Amino acid sequence: MAILKKYLVFLISFVMIYMVFQIGSGLILTASYIPDFSSIEGNLSQEVVFGKTSIPLQVTLLIATLAYFLSQKKEI
Repeated sequence: MAILKKYLVFLISFVMIYMVFQIGSGLILTASYIPDFSSIEGNLSQEVVFGKTSIPLQVTLLIATLAYFLSQKKEI
């Protein structure tokens, strides 16, 4: 039963850290975005282009490591 509690603490902390990272990086990327109007030059198309939507594996592993250490420090 203790293993299940540790796993739940790990899972919840991982999800929370992941969400904070995603929201924080979105805020930073949105705030630092500077549109390039020189590339338009009169061609006003209605096409919307989105960038990369996933985070690198190394960042995910770092988040998982942080969540693991946080779950190990929490005594249940």
